[in-house]
Amino acid sequence: MDTREALISLLLMASLIALVASCRQVANRSARWNVTFFLELTGTFQICAITHELCLLGNLMPKPQVALFLTYVFTVLHGWTLTGSIANPASSFQQFYKGRLGVQTWCLQTSAQFTAALLAHICMKLIWMLGITSEHTRALPETCGNPIQTTVVNAFGLEFLFSFLLHLTLLQFESMNPRLKVHLIALLITSFVYTGGNLTGAIFNPALAFSLHISCFAEQFWNYVAVYWVAPCIGSVLVTVIWDEVLPGLRREV
Repeated sequence: MDTREALISLLLMASLIALVASCRQVANRSARWNVTFFLELTGTFQICAITHELCLLGNLMPKPQVALFLTYVFTVLHGWTLTGSIANPASSFQQFYKGRLGVQTWCLQTSAQFTAALLAHICMKLIWMLGITSEHTRALPETCGNPIQTTVVNAFGLEFLFSFLLHLTLLQFESMNPRLKVHLIALLITSFVYTGGNLTGAIFNPALAFSLHISCFAEQFWNYVAVYWVAPCIGSVLVTVIWDEVLPGLRREV
């Protein structure tokens, strides 16, 4: 991908963020919308759509510095623009386990997240069909890119670990200034991508994994469910178990 095509991709991603922001503003002003569903729908859509396009920029030189820099920048932008959205089924499941979400709200959030994941996949394919860049044309075929470049057990462990560390950090710094916290989380996610991106993609978000690798789920369903759905959810819940149940029990014994 040359500089001109890279700039086109960046412009496309900026346009998507602006469009989502406008839709969220309209929804927040209208009492007719189910705000919970719409915030999750738009938030997850933005993350999935942007990540689809970011994956095409992974070969920009120098590697991997440019890709990591873009990962950091767009993670910060997500944090700034998607206030009020969870946009990760593993995080929603954690909130449900903690009792902060009722069954109906949890189902609503999760359905919105996976609906957005599918919509983002379809939307980006339609945009790529325009053939604006050569990378868009090459990305069109619906083939499994085999993101798991290690054993399923190792991949499960990595996605579990990334989800565990992410949710532990979010819990540890829950009261931190949001403007600082978004940079901390962005650095953490960027480090995950650097460490495990070549092995599993370092996704740790079930909806995002579904959006990026729908064809892989169709071909190797149970392997991908275990690695990209079950592992992140276990990681997020284990943080709650340790933080809210194990550690308080140890403190009482001491």
